[in-house]
Amino acid sequence: MKIALVTGSSRGIGRAIADLLGENGYTPVYSGTRPRRPEGLPAGADYCPCDISRRECREALLKHIQDDYGRLDVLVNNAGVAPLERRDILDMEEESFDRVLGVNLKGTLFLCQGAARMMLRDKALLADYAPRIINIGSLSAYTASTSRGEYCISKAGVSMVTKLFADRLAPAGIPVFEVRPGIIATDMTQVVHEKYQRMIDGGLLPVPRFGQPEDVARMVLACCSGLLDYSAGQVLDADGGFALRRL
Repeated sequence: MKIALVTGSSRGIGRAIADLLGENGYTPVYSGTRPRRPEGLPAGADYCPCDISRRECREALLKHIQDDYGRLDVLVNNAGVAPLERRDILDMEEESFDRVLGVNLKGTLFLCQGAARMMLRDKALLADYAPRIINIGSLSAYTASTSRGEYCISKAGVSMVTKLFADRLAPAGIPVFEVRPGIIATDMTQVVHEKYQRMIDGGLLPVPRFGQPEDVARMVLACCSGLLDYSAGQVLDADGGFALRRL
């Protein structure tokens, strides 16, 4: 049994990732901030509530994995939040900054740390054990959006977290990847759906459509396949070609 923990998987991108991993040989552990099991999860699926910005919640989540399964094969750090209110960076408030970075950056960093410790320990104990970590970043890591600066800063930080853990864990044979979504049709982008649709219609993306959560999930599955393991800190852009520089 191979165990995959996917944070922020009660809906959207995380749900698509956990579902797809479950269809491809993994036992997914769903996690989110909802205190009760969300409706519609696969029959028998494990759901563990967790606010990853809080240390005690992260520790309880990893303890649940250890106590119930005894191993963690894949960590997908997907949980993330946007600012509650889009505000010009000149008006950004510390409370919003702390909330967004607490989840997106601090939570991701310390879940990587806790999972890495488990994985390094189990590499010496489990036969045929090939663990990996996949962080879900964003094109906002390198694309300025002055109405949600705290989100951009948090995702730029996630990119460095990926590099740091990729460097630290590569000698132990534990690959670390970043999958970087672009404009994906989720609750987070719903409030600006019409704006993004106009931009896509105007030629913003070489692949002229909104991305879907399943597009991101398939890239995560590729990271789990073992076919990309001769790399460290590799970034996979699930962005319809947004990252291309074009004339």
